[in-house]
Amino acid sequence: MTAVGIIGCGLMGSGIAKNLLKNHYKVHVFDINESAVKNLVDHGAIAAATPSDMASEIDFLIVSLTSPDIIKDTLLHEQNGVLFKMKKGSFILDMSTNDVQLTREIHKTAEENGIQFYDCPLSGGPEGAANGTLTIMVGGSEDHYPTILPVLQAVGKHIEYVGKSGAGQTVKLCHNMVVAGVITLLSEAFLTGERAGVSKEKLAGILQKGSGQTRAMDVFGVNILDESFDNVKFSLANMTKDIHLYRELAENSQVSTFVSDMTHQLFHLGKNKGKGQQDSSAVYTVLKEMMKQ
Repeated sequence: MTAVGIIGCGLMGSGIAKNLLKNHYKVHVFDINESAVKNLVDHGAIAAATPSDMASEIDFLIVSLTSPDIIKDTLLHEQNGVLFKMKKGSFILDMSTNDVQLTREIHKTAEENGIQFYDCPLSGGPEGAANGTLTIMVGGSEDHYPTILPVLQAVGKHIEYVGKSGAGQTVKLCHNMVVAGVITLLSEAFLTGERAGVSKEKLAGILQKGSGQTRAMDVFGVNILDESFDNVKFSLANMTKDIHLYRELAENSQVSTFVSDMTHQLFHLGKNKGKGQQDSSAVYTVLKEMMKQ
């Protein structure tokens, strides 16, 4: 039985783990949240006391962590880095949203140690993770891509190889920047419409029937219409982190961030106002509060 380890068992990691179990993989799990681990053990997973404990037992390692610093420390730490304890010929699938330069650094180190590293960021949120319908953007060696595909197909529905190491993260960061920008523009447009006498519900209905139709409205617009920002589809804090990573990528690619600057500022302002654990659509309240000043 193929063994898969998962580091990070939050909303995304737990859904991934359960779908792997449904597809008859042997699943080892680690998370600092003991209750999250216990929940997966109750579904048939094997708990690891530390990430290193599972390293030599697994064929594939899935990483689902919240920041580049944590990912780097988990994989590349001089003493406890999991990458250095894994068996040669195994695979690491980073399903976090990560920095592109760090991704390429890890890929290079992994290759030097006989391990294949792929950046496999996700779209689809906790619902997609739970249902096994995630969209997965894959960067890494095309030669070994067929080997990792069955694991990806166990957790995702729309899987696309997009290029060499870092390409998956590049696509994900550009994707999230566009989503954040659309959420911000929708928020401003709704506030403008209401001030001018048209309800945001009426405006949203027309937008979705015209050229302004957008998937972001389907996913995040309901929260804006209902002002239900505690219904978290993707947290404002996580979106702010991804916008920051996008800006670093753009600057390293010598691309002006003139267009995305305002979205970047509004999301950071929202986070500084304590809205980080709310949904990304809470940027609407940032704009609304500014109107009252």
